Amino acid sequence: MVQRTLPEGRYGKRAKGPLPRWLRWSLPVVGVLVGVVIALVAYRNLGNQPIEAKQSGFEVLGDSTVEVTFEVVRDDPARAAVCIIRARSDDGDEAGRREVLVPPGRTTVIEKTTLRTSKPPVTGEVFGCSYQVPAYLSTN
Repeated sequence: MVQRTLPEGRYGKRAKGPLPRWLRWSLPVVGVLVGVVIALVAYRNLGNQPIEAKQSGFEVLGDSTVEVTFEVVRDDPARAAVCIIRARSDDGDEAGRREVLVPPGRTTVIEKTTLRTSKPPVTGEVFGCSYQVPAYLSTN
């Protein structure tokens, strides 16, 4: 059997050999740890929120007014919350916005608010809620 020699420099350098034993074991461990960190971050950002709100209904009262009814569900009913309600016009622009204080009380609360708008509204919706109540809305 004749062994052929490859032309020098044509195919690059030859492989040096297998990885060291410690490196073969540490790479999968690092991979698992990175996966766990990604899973925790995803759960924290995409999991259950401490406060959620959804629109129950809306009624356009005129060319510059809309009334929005919404339901707030929170995990800590002893804390006040703030919800941002907004109205949209026919062209999709935000025509009005209002921050509504949801005082401490029950876990599930139904609120109703009226928004004044800069354009004729076609819908009213809940933008979002938070426990970070601004000082000007606080009852304390």
